[in-house]
Amino acid sequence: MTDLTDLGVAGLRDGFRAGDFTAREVAEAFNGAVEAASQLNAFIVTTPEKAIEAADAADKDRDAGTLKPLSGVPLGIKDLFCTKGVQSAAASHILEGFTPPYESTVTTKLFDAGAGMLGKLNMDQFAMGSSNETSFFGDVVSPWRRNDGGNAPLTPGGSSGGSSSSVAAHLCPAATGTDTGGSIRQPAAFTGIVGMKPTYGRCSRLGIIAFASSLDQAGPMTRDVRDAAIMLNVMAGYDPGDATSLDVAVPDWEAALSSDLKGKKVGIPKEYRVENMPGEIDALWHKGADMLRDAGAEIVDISLPHTKYALPAYYIIAPAEASANLSRYDGVRYGLRELPEGANLQDMYAATRTAGFGDEVKRRIMIGTYVLSAGYYDAYFTKAQKVRSLIVQDFEKAWEECDLLLTPTAPSAAFALGDLSDDPIAMYLNDVFTVPSSLAGLPAISVPGGLDEKGLPLGLQIIGKPLDEQGVMDAGLAIEERAGFVAGAEKWW
Repeated sequence: MTDLTDLGVAGLRDGFRAGDFTAREVAEAFNGAVEAASQLNAFIVTTPEKAIEAADAADKDRDAGTLKPLSGVPLGIKDLFCTKGVQSAAASHILEGFTPPYESTVTTKLFDAGAGMLGKLNMDQFAMGSSNETSFFGDVVSPWRRNDGGNAPLTPGGSSGGSSSSVAAHLCPAATGTDTGGSIRQPAAFTGIVGMKPTYGRCSRLGIIAFASSLDQAGPMTRDVRDAAIMLNVMAGYDPGDATSLDVAVPDWEAALSSDLKGKKVGIPKEYRVENMPGEIDALWHKGADMLRDAGAEIVDISLPHTKYALPAYYIIAPAEASANLSRYDGVRYGLRELPEGANLQDMYAATRTAGFGDEVKRRIMIGTYVLSAGYYDAYFTKAQKVRSLIVQDFEKAWEECDLLLTPTAPSAAFALGDLSDDPIAMYLNDVFTVPSSLAGLPAISVPGGLDEKGLPLGLQIIGKPLDEQGVMDAGLAIEERAGFVAGAEKWW
């Protein structure tokens, strides 16, 4: 019998509907895989009972002929999503033990569609990080290993490192992620899976613990592009409880998937050829262009002149919004409270936030508070917002010449845990290819394009026009078919 944990969303859905196995068998298989891979530290909280409960309901629904879109499919949920009655801590000490009395809109949609929950996935604290080393609950380890004898544990990327590691290790068929400046796409590239960031507003932010409200967006992390389409079909949709939610129809992306790109123009932005980019990344980029050309697309050179300002603008805007969003964690209403003997209210605030936040979160709060302060607001925050507008205009001009863009996802393959932890600037540079489309709110996908000389995955990124998730996934499918890459790391744990 096929190892059920080797099946993705489509395989589980279709096999379950065909009667090849029961949903309980699926849930038990994945619960066992999660338990056996504790060395990866991908999960903060496991909920095997919830996976079994949903599976038993799915088995009954099949007998009754009332199947749902995700019946028989258990998922991992990033710890940034509030889940009713299950700890939702954003991987931070300041929210440790917080169990929401409500469910996020995205997880509500998934569970209403029949999906089960295997547990809450580890992540960078408050989604701040590119290596999953800022979590209060410890580093997440990638299931991948170098083939040159290097044994140092590798980063799974961040902030959705628990999601990427668990999908790559076949601990779950798919997982939710969130992307603020690349936190779905970069970890997907590092672990050889698919990561999809939809258009800003496609998925509700209600019940997602906020980092930067004008940038945060939920999306799926999956084994392949078809699974991403299936997941996004359920996750997306208008939510009147979220003021940034888009009131637009949700197409059937899976039904319309096609790798035929005839008539499409794919732009290659010259500004993405950054200084000191490894030769293998550039070679992969050229290979990706050839794959899209083989699928019928015309490849054209385009320019996004303000790209070089995207990263500094992002690291002003995102910390500024984080500074405001995280001001609510003060020890008064929920979460951690540190109350030294004889302390007044200000002392409690200071003690709680000092103990509850990690170094990276404190760094970004300080940056954000500084750029929003009197005398510096116009010099930094206002100017960064003007740069953001110019970046949006660059993309709008590019769409006059092409339908999609092709870029690398990350400037390197996965690095060893600890390699960049003392160098925040080097860590921030991991987002150099993903941040521009986040600032513009555009849909983008990372798909595996191949392996580097050390046997580690490398990702290619497709960026599309607003609301053109279909075009983005179609191009991703074209690369997937031609790259011949099968998601999943060799089991070593």
